[in-house]
Amino acid sequence: MRKAKPKKRLVLPDPKFNDQKVSKFVNHLMYDGKKSLSYEIFYAALDIVGEKMKSEEKPALDIWKEALDKVTPQIEVKSRRIGGATFQVPTEIRPSRKESISMKNMIAFARKRGGKSMADKLAAEIMDAYNEQGGAFKRKEDLHRMAEANRAFAHFRF
Repeated sequence: MRKAKPKKRLVLPDPKFNDQKVSKFVNHLMYDGKKSLSYEIFYAALDIVGEKMKSEEKPALDIWKEALDKVTPQIEVKSRRIGGATFQVPTEIRPSRKESISMKNMIAFARKRGGKSMADKLAAEIMDAYNEQGGAFKRKEDLHRMAEANRAFAHFRF
């Protein structure tokens, strides 16, 4: 590559929990630059999770972080064309992409859910992910299953 890699932008921590991960999640959640609305939705979702999961002896933020870890894929498949045939080659994912994929999946499946408000849908998706069910968790399992099925092509890794 001729040009130097662009510098990674520093994401400022969120105002309530002082956590960078929360800010990244809110940035993925945001539509049309409406960050304050995204923060409201996220904090409301955490409040709902905190109320509904009182039996857990953890704060809602820890439940969210654990749920995010449970929907984070370790491996993915990439299409690689070799000699006229296209193979699905399983590859490791770098940490920043893992985090990004898990956040995007959780938000996408929360948006697809039926529910009243986005906060309710997001809270439901967080609780499902924490309990190892729901769309985002299923997506991770499918990714891993596909990588396992195509393990024979791992030697084509680039």
